[in-house]
Amino acid sequence: MKKEDLLNSDFLKQFRTGAELTSFLEQLQKRGIEQLLEGEMDDHLGYDKHSRTEGTNTRNGHSTKSINTKSGKSEITVPRDRDGSFNPVLIPKRKSMVEGIENVIISLYAKGMSVNDIEEQIKEVYNFDISGSTISRITDRISQDITNWQNRPLESTYLVVWMDGIVFKVRENSKVIEKTIYIAIGLGVDGKKDVLGIWLGKSESASFWMSVLTDLKSRGVMDILITATDNLKGFTEAIKAIFPQATKQICIVHQIRNCCKYVSWNDRKEFAGDMKNIYNASNPDAAANALDELEKKWGNKYAYAIKSWRTNWNELTAFLNFPLEIRKIIYTTNVIENLNGKIRKYTKNKLSFPTDEAVLKSVYLAINQSAKKWTMPIRNWGQILNQFLILFENRIII
Repeated sequence: MKKEDLLNSDFLKQFRTGAELTSFLEQLQKRGIEQLLEGEMDDHLGYDKHSRTEGTNTRNGHSTKSINTKSGKSEITVPRDRDGSFNPVLIPKRKSMVEGIENVIISLYAKGMSVNDIEEQIKEVYNFDISGSTISRITDRISQDITNWQNRPLESTYLVVWMDGIVFKVRENSKVIEKTIYIAIGLGVDGKKDVLGIWLGKSESASFWMSVLTDLKSRGVMDILITATDNLKGFTEAIKAIFPQATKQICIVHQIRNCCKYVSWNDRKEFAGDMKNIYNASNPDAAANALDELEKKWGNKYAYAIKSWRTNWNELTAFLNFPLEIRKIIYTTNVIENLNGKIRKYTKNKLSFPTDEAVLKSVYLAINQSAKKWTMPIRNWGQILNQFLILFENRIII
């Protein structure tokens, strides 16, 4: 039946009540699903219904199945084949739910809704009951997806790897404690970003980061050209231990924030303005002169803030040894902090997570949603790749 026929006023007059119209639409959906399944069977067998075939596998009648759809529960007929190899994509074997509903459940879970909240939402919107245990089974499949994803082989070389942590409250032994999700994003030779993995630890530490880097190496990463991280104590040494050739860049934004902690509010704006002369310098020598000037002006008053620059000088100014296009993508960890912000958006409804598995599932789903746009190389990639090839010609294989 054509859409315009359904909307025709004479056609609609035959339905005296809303219930009659609803019943008709349910039957229409039922017939639509059954026709789609017949089409899947045609494709599976390689010939249309009622056509002749020389193959050994043929149609073998139908079976009935109770399914849940957006319109509620429905009984449908499912075509069978003689050797039992037909497994519909629309409604796979051993499932009683149209795939769209499962996607809705996973999407709601990704946005931080509890099992009970999802159960109520499905009841309210789609008008059928689904048990909490069924919802849990659907979301539990994500755990296997995480395992497969977390153990997948990686590229041998990444031009840049950004690393940072994000803290969540998780229940453990009847107490709510803070735990850190460690995240690494890699920039491949194709210019595309990829989340290399997520790891859960009790608190951010250099030793845990070493285990993360070891895991990356065990999954095939042989070389990282540049790392961009915060200035966590011992982080640089951890990177050196696993990827000794990597150029290590400490995030300038983290450095500015840390310095300003030791500067009084009245002086903070002026002090921050003077610091700009360091990280906006044209080269490392100019940056060193700017730091000397900063110390002459503020050293007696804010010695610790100056010391933090000198202690990590090589890692803070590493980006100044690169062309401007590369500098822009390595001088901060903004790439990963933007991702963290999107993860927070999806998980903001969760004040705490009941288990480690729950927080891993939520973060994994949030990353899947957020990284959908990472399909294109970063801007000006052709020019940037050529710069990398010149600077690291013996370490990049295309």
